[in-house]
Amino acid sequence: MSDPLRDGLNARFSDAPDVPESLCGNMVLQGIAGRGSCRAFRPDPVPVEVMEVLSAVALSSPSKSDLQQRDVVIVDDPDLRAQLLELVSAQAWIAGVPSLVVFCANNRRQRQLHDMQGLGFANDHLDAFFNASLDAGIALASFVIAAEAAGLGCCPISTIRNHAQAVSDLLGLPDHVFPVAALALGYPAKVPQISPRLPLRATVHLDRFRETSDSDVQEYDAHRAQVQPYKTQRSPERYGTSDAYTWSMDKARQYSLPERVDFARFIKAKGFKLD
Repeated sequence: MSDPLRDGLNARFSDAPDVPESLCGNMVLQGIAGRGSCRAFRPDPVPVEVMEVLSAVALSSPSKSDLQQRDVVIVDDPDLRAQLLELVSAQAWIAGVPSLVVFCANNRRQRQLHDMQGLGFANDHLDAFFNASLDAGIALASFVIAAEAAGLGCCPISTIRNHAQAVSDLLGLPDHVFPVAALALGYPAKVPQISPRLPLRATVHLDRFRETSDSDVQEYDAHRAQVQPYKTQRSPERYGTSDAYTWSMDKARQYSLPERVDFARFIKAKGFKLD
């Protein structure tokens, strides 16, 4: 029997699990399983009051030890939004983004609490950076779920970290606060496509970790090329083109070239110790 949750998982995974009847009809699960990143928007922006509600919902999500080390910057000013989008304009679809929010990791507030209470900050090491980053990521994921449940489309933009200092300057981010990702937001101009994912046997583990096999990746490559082939190939001037361009080829090409080599320097300049 067809069910939107089953249909979404079957579209996503070659080895989708059987869905218990008790979960069929669950609209929240259906929305998450059947979602897709939206890169085509209607021109009308999302009202600020809607983004404020979505931000409140997102910040209701779990936070490490209730530290609440994540902030959301709603970018309402058109000129500021244009400047931020210009930084990541290499992706052509970004020019049509009508609304933008930026998720920030905020370890500054924790340090403020220590000053208020007259206590030393004894954990000035890598975990301070990691906890704040994770909190921001959880808020981002929760915002995506909330936005799509409200009928909006969205797509994370991690490439703002390619320009972390410029983004920080534009948004006035102080020490110990840094951008983790932006989120393009708007009313979809068309239904986003569901992207297939790696088989669950490669990414879901029972009791002990299982190494991803080459055959798992090769099977996924073949399926992905069939249902969602790449329209362009990465760095053809360096690597040429392939008649059988695959997901694994694209990802290997991406990380064969340096990216964000100055990000650690930026984070240290923000006052974090990464030891």
